[in-house]
Amino acid sequence: MKIPLSWLKEFVSLPAKVSAEDIAQAFVSVGFEIEGIDYQGKDLKGPLLVGKVLSIEELSGHKKPIRYVGLDLGSGKTRFVICGARNFKVNDLVVVAVPGAVLPGNFAIAARETYGKVSDGMICSAKELGISDEHAGIIVLPEGKVGSDAIKLLEIEDVIFDVAINPDRGYAMSVRGLARELSASLKCKYIDPASNVQVKKLNAIKSPKAIGVKIEDKTGADQIFIRTLDQVNTKISSPIWMQRRLEKCGMRSISLAVDITNYVMLELGQPLHAFDADVITGGLRVARANKFSKLVTLDKVERKLSADNLLICDANSALALAGTMGGLASEVTSQTTKIALEAAHFDPISIARNSRFHKLSSEASRRMERNTDPALTEIASARAAQLLIDLAGAKYLGSSFAGLAIKPRKIKISVEKVCELVGAKYTLKQVKDALILIGCKVTGSGSIITIEVPTWRPDLSNTADFAEEIARLVGYDQIPLRLPTGKSGAKLSTMQNRKRQIALMLANQGYTEVINYPFVNQQLVDALGFTGDRAKSFKLANPMSEDFPLLRTHLLPGLLTTLSRNINRGAKDLALFEIGSVFRNISPLGKVVLPTTERKPSQKV
Repeated sequence: MKIPLSWLKEFVSLPAKVSAEDIAQAFVSVGFEIEGIDYQGKDLKGPLLVGKVLSIEELSGHKKPIRYVGLDLGSGKTRFVICGARNFKVNDLVVVAVPGAVLPGNFAIAARETYGKVSDGMICSAKELGISDEHAGIIVLPEGKVGSDAIKLLEIEDVIFDVAINPDRGYAMSVRGLARELSASLKCKYIDPASNVQVKKLNAIKSPKAIGVKIEDKTGADQIFIRTLDQVNTKISSPIWMQRRLEKCGMRSISLAVDITNYVMLELGQPLHAFDADVITGGLRVARANKFSKLVTLDKVERKLSADNLLICDANSALALAGTMGGLASEVTSQTTKIALEAAHFDPISIARNSRFHKLSSEASRRMERNTDPALTEIASARAAQLLIDLAGAKYLGSSFAGLAIKPRKIKISVEKVCELVGAKYTLKQVKDALILIGCKVTGSGSIITIEVPTWRPDLSNTADFAEEIARLVGYDQIPLRLPTGKSGAKLSTMQNRKRQIALMLANQGYTEVINYPFVNQQLVDALGFTGDRAKSFKLANPMSEDFPLLRTHLLPGLLTTLSRNINRGAKDLALFEIGSVFRNISPLGKVVLPTTERKPSQKV
C-alpha cells in the first residue's frame, strides 16, 4: 500500500529530525517491508504558478492540433504559451511552469520560439510534474488563487512509502493501521482517526425517508450500516487536497461521492459503497444470488452469477457484488441527488469467493478478504456522511442498521509461556506496554494476564499470537542468540559417528566421496546381474527422467556410472566411494489413509 508521509503526520507525532530512511526502518523493525520510497518534488524547482486561461487561439497547418494560450498569472500581464492539450477551456485554472523552473528529468523551462510563436512557459500535466502517471491532458484545477504557488497548493513535496502488507494484517491497509504501527515502532504519540468521528450526532437524526436494510444470509455478514443523504450536489469537483491524497496512494479521482468513499477507505480501512438511493426499491438486503443470474458491474461487464455469490440487493434486483464491486444500475452519477452509503462487515471467505469466481480483485475486496474491523461500519459510514455534508451540501436523512452487537473478546495468557515460546525474558511491564501499543486492554499483575483484544485484530486468538506481537514490538534484536539443543544433548548419534569415521578413513587413503542420484533403470540392474532381494525396487510415479524410473537397490550402479563418465573425460587415477541409502521392496508397505475433505477432520486426525 502506498501512503504519504504528510498523511501519517496527522496521526503520529514524529520526532523533528526523523528522516524518511528512519521511518522506513521503523516499519521494517515491526514486520512491514518497504518496497519503495518516492521522494515527490525532490527534483522539481519553481516557479510553478496557478494560471487562469484568458484566451485560446487554434493554430492550423500543423501535423497535430496546437493552441496558443493566453494566461493570467497574477502579474497584470498576459503570458502566452504553446500547448497541445485539448482538455481545458477559457477561465479554467491550470498549472504553469514559467522560465527558470526545472521539471523532473532536469527539464529546464525557458522562453522559446515554436510554431511561429514565442512560448513563454509551459502548462503542465501530472506526469510532467512527477506526481502521477496521468498524461492524457494537462492539470485543470478545481480551485486556487491566480498567481499562487502551485507546488504548495498541490502538496507536491512529500515522501510516499510503498508498504508491503501481509495477508494476516488487513488492518494495516489504511492510514489508521500503519500510523498505529509506526507510532508503536518509534514510541511516539498516536491519535486514532476513528476517535475524531462524530457518530452520535448523526445517529440522533431519524427519518422514515432513510433507506432500510436487513441481513437475510447471516453467514454473509454480521454488521451493516446504511446512511441516507439527500440534496447531494454530485456535480461539485473533489477538493484538491482529497484528489492529491488519492493520487499519492495510487488511486485516481473519479467524482466527489466516489472519492469520499475511497478516501475514507484509505484513512480508516473500511470499504464503503455509494448507491443512487432513488433506484432502490423496498430497502437493501444482504443475500446470496440464488434466483439472480447476472449483474452488470461498474466496469460495464455483464457477470454471470453463481448461486453462492454474496450480493447487495433490493426487493427486485441485484445491485452490487458484496464487498467487491457495485452495479452499474445503481451507480452514482452527476444526476444523482439522493445517496445511500453502505458500510458492512462481510464474511471474508464469501468475499474471497466472489473475487475468485469473477476474477475481479478490487481495493475493497482485498481489504474484505483480510477481514476488516466490525466496529468501523458505524464509524466509517458516519465519516463519509459528514464529508458529503461538508463538501457536497448534503442533507442527512438518517441511518439504518442490521446485525449483531459486537462482543468484546477476552483472552488469558501466561507471561512465562510467552517467554518460553520466544526464548527471551520479558518483564510484566514490557509485555503490557507492547500489547497496549497495538490497542489491547490489559489487566492483571501476576503471571497470568487478561487481554481484551481490539476489534481490528481478529488474528489474535492464542498465546503464540500474542508472543509474536510482543517479540516484534519489544524488538527481535532483544531475543538472545542460542543454538537449539537436542533432547540427548548437542552430539552426534552412534550411526553419524560411524559414517564420518568411515568417510574420513577412505578419504585419508585417497578416495573421493561422491553423491549420486538414487535413480536407476531396469537395463542397468539386469546388466549388473542383480537378482532376488537386490533386484526388487520401487518404481516412481513421477520420475525426474523416464530413463531412470526406479530407485536404486545398491550403490554400485551410481558409482560405476560416475566412474565411466570420468574415464571418458580423460581421468586415469580414480578412487571413489559413496555413503547413501538404498531402497529394496522386500516388505509390504502400509496402507496410507488420507483424511476426507468432505468434513472437518477431528482432533485425533
